[in-house]
Amino acid sequence: MFKKILIACRVIKSARKMGIKTVAVYSDADAQALHVKMADEAVHIGPPPANQSYIVIDKIMDAIRQTGAEAVHPGYGFLSERMDFAAALEKEGVIFVGPPSPAIEAMGDKITSKKLAQEAGVSTVPGYMGLIADADEAVKISDQIGYPVMIKASAGGGGKGMRIAWNAEEAREGFQSSKNEAAASFGDDRIFIEKFVTQPRHIEIQVLADQHGNCVYLNERECSIQRRNQKVIEEAPSPFLDPATRKAMGEQACALAKAVGYTSAGTVEFIVDGNRNFYFLEMNTRLQVEHPVTELITGIDLVEMMIRVAAGEPLPFKQEDIGINGWAMESRLYAEDPYRNFLPSIGRLTKYQPPVEGPTASGGIVRNDTGVYEGGEISMYYDPMIAKLCTWGPTREAAIEEMRLALDTFEVEGIGHNLPFCAAVMDHDRFVEGSITTAFIAEEYPEGFQGVQLGEVMLKRVAAATAAMNRVAEIRRTKISGTLGNHERRVGDDWVVSLQGESFALKIAADKAGSTVTFADGTALRVESDWTPGKSLAKLTVGGEPLVLKVGKIPMGFRIRVRGADLKVHVRTPRQHDLAALMPEKLPPDTSKFLLCPMPGLIVKISVEEGQEVQEGQALATVEAMKMENILKAERKGVVKKINCAAGASLKVDDIIMEFE
Repeated sequence: MFKKILIACRVIKSARKMGIKTVAVYSDADAQALHVKMADEAVHIGPPPANQSYIVIDKIMDAIRQTGAEAVHPGYGFLSERMDFAAALEKEGVIFVGPPSPAIEAMGDKITSKKLAQEAGVSTVPGYMGLIADADEAVKISDQIGYPVMIKASAGGGGKGMRIAWNAEEAREGFQSSKNEAAASFGDDRIFIEKFVTQPRHIEIQVLADQHGNCVYLNERECSIQRRNQKVIEEAPSPFLDPATRKAMGEQACALAKAVGYTSAGTVEFIVDGNRNFYFLEMNTRLQVEHPVTELITGIDLVEMMIRVAAGEPLPFKQEDIGINGWAMESRLYAEDPYRNFLPSIGRLTKYQPPVEGPTASGGIVRNDTGVYEGGEISMYYDPMIAKLCTWGPTREAAIEEMRLALDTFEVEGIGHNLPFCAAVMDHDRFVEGSITTAFIAEEYPEGFQGVQLGEVMLKRVAAATAAMNRVAEIRRTKISGTLGNHERRVGDDWVVSLQGESFALKIAADKAGSTVTFADGTALRVESDWTPGKSLAKLTVGGEPLVLKVGKIPMGFRIRVRGADLKVHVRTPRQHDLAALMPEKLPPDTSKFLLCPMPGLIVKISVEEGQEVQEGQALATVEAMKMENILKAERKGVVKKINCAAGASLKVDDIIMEFE
């Protein structure tokens, strides 16, 4: 077994358990990163851009030589699927904790991998597997295949260099954007096109193979909740597969792995239609981001297995030993603002408090794999994913409920993030039923995410909770020293709670153990809590069920975030409530004549000129942030009055790109 390996963040935990020392590498932007703090040694490898640090093979090789690392586990980013990196390690006599370089080469190229999958008897999607020279050829091929088509980077992954085109214009535009993203992200701008399967579910099979000819599949993961082809929610197993389909997919995945001489952990991704027909999509020759859900339902540490396989050990189990224990969910926490169309958000994490990991009071499990910490900075140079929150329960329903509470408990401040959106998905009827496709987000949130409207039952629970919390705060305020004699503040029993456009008149009857809140319609809810004023998290029991609220202060009430909703909750006396209705409403400023930069990023291209008339939907500018290109388009017809920046400019959120007449 190795004594020292060069690693990524997640790998440190398994390496420590195995008694292996770890070496981290870092760029200028990551000098204070969590993986640097956790590792036994750390080596600086260059400036922030990945193409000057993390994906420069010579710099990684230098770090290996400096530290004497015997092996490298590349995690699931940067060089993890680069054949030339694995080959360089082999030449140096350093073990690559992953598959052999020929398998990476064969499966890393989507065009080659599809041909090999067909030869191995794996079901594949119709498409054009040759290289495409230019946008004209892309349109011609798309026309022949029939729309919609998927335009993909041959060396792609993580949703980079990928577009769906529903017509010739989108095929032309998508080809160029995919080509640009592919070149920037992978240094390889080759593009291919395939038929886009409608009503598709994205289901993948985890395989594990050793150097002794053994290969097993560790069941499946459902990854259908995606946005821009980037996975957001994953679960294991899938609520859609039956045992026969699972077995067929698993056996085909193993057949493909054996056909290319694959060893280590790998993932074979499939598109599955409504009739459970499945088609090979691609093989990821690395540890997947969503691997924890497989670990939670199988009890197998995939990273440990990868290290043991790399050291030449045989798998300690056979296919018949692999079962499914319970259900697991994963929510990817992204530094993306869901209220601004999920645009990247950067900045300092002024608060980062994940839920407590380990067994829960209700018999579940919470796990949080992360690479950040409170006070750390989210930069514009790397992928926006900052944590993977996972829960386990004995059933799918239980795993979802554990995730709801974990998301409500997770405190993140300082950046925009998608926790509210993940919470909204967990409560969505279609998700709860398991009736999902990869189009779920586009179909259910066509105008983007505007927050959650809570139902009547949850509104009353929040109203009761905040009324009880307000009573605690009011009692505390009565004890302020230095007040005038005979002017003590009296805390009444009658209150009006206003939230989400509704108002509830209620009475509070308190005792030592908590409060009973009675609404005007006779509904009574018992509230028990240990919350004290000033705490940002309130863990309560309301009506006998747990309720977790993120708490902020506003005049005469609270800012409450729960289950994806962001609420201003006012708790007033009946008289205060009547007077508040007479107050004028403050209107937001008019920014309709400006194109504002929606995220911190780099201006790649300005597509119009001053004085030019533009039409609705016309491309105005392209902004790049966190490795993704975003084309900004005109919302209405108009004339460009002034352009405030040029290509190459680095802008902040809401900086003015151009002004219209």
